[in-house]
Amino acid sequence: MKLVLNILVLLCIANVSFAQEVKFQSSKEPFVLGETVSFQSAILDETRTLNIYLPKGYQESSEKYPVIYVLDGSADEDFIHIVGLVQFGSFSWINMIPESIVVGIANVDRKRDFTFPSKNKLDQEEFPTAGKSENFIQFIENELQPFVRSNYKISETSTLIGQSLGGLLATEIVLKKPQLFDNYIIVSPSTWWDDQSILTLEASKTWSPKQIYVAVGTEGPTMQTGATQLYYKLLAASRDTKNKVYFKFLEQQDHGDALHLAVYDAFEKIFSPASKK
Repeated sequence: MKLVLNILVLLCIANVSFAQEVKFQSSKEPFVLGETVSFQSAILDETRTLNIYLPKGYQESSEKYPVIYVLDGSADEDFIHIVGLVQFGSFSWINMIPESIVVGIANVDRKRDFTFPSKNKLDQEEFPTAGKSENFIQFIENELQPFVRSNYKISETSTLIGQSLGGLLATEIVLKKPQLFDNYIIVSPSTWWDDQSILTLEASKTWSPKQIYVAVGTEGPTMQTGATQLYYKLLAASRDTKNKVYFKFLEQQDHGDALHLAVYDAFEKIFSPASKK
């Protein structure tokens, strides 16, 4: 009996030793989602970084692709999960949106870039660098968009996505310079800035066919009322035009998680065949 036990112990030790010696062949390589590009902005007097997603087969294709610009487009902000929606939505068996290039605009100082000057003392105290959105809009129009046009195979269709302060900037652009983009996805816009003065701004008369999507979650009376008022303002400004304006109240979402579901819903509405009619 003792001999049998000794043999079993030796077999167990041998098996453990053999398992420890087994080495699996493996290899590692980076998982590449896109490319990061930096260039010097003369308007902003600083280096700006773009995170760029290119559709599968882009390099071999002669096709031109729509562009989706994402504010708050750093890798640790909204770039990656928006790219996931774009890739999923453009799968042939989903066919929700066309294959698209995504340009994530990485932040340097979003409080500075996404806000116009405020007369509100609390705004000034809490956002001491704020009030430079005019410069940032010039950067988008005169440097960013020309850079993308010159370096990538893009079509004539462009979309801007902005949430929170990014939604405030997208609102300012659609009201002042709507011609910069074809589609606007505005989520949880910070219309409270400067005592909601953005809601008194008259829409530019240079409208061309646009699709504008506004969404908000359960985010309190100020945010929800501001987004609703913005929707009706854009709706009124779109009378006698071919513009389409959509609104979505995401009751189960809040300020932190409204963007992802809102963008999915916006893609369905903006890019569906029915929306083109």
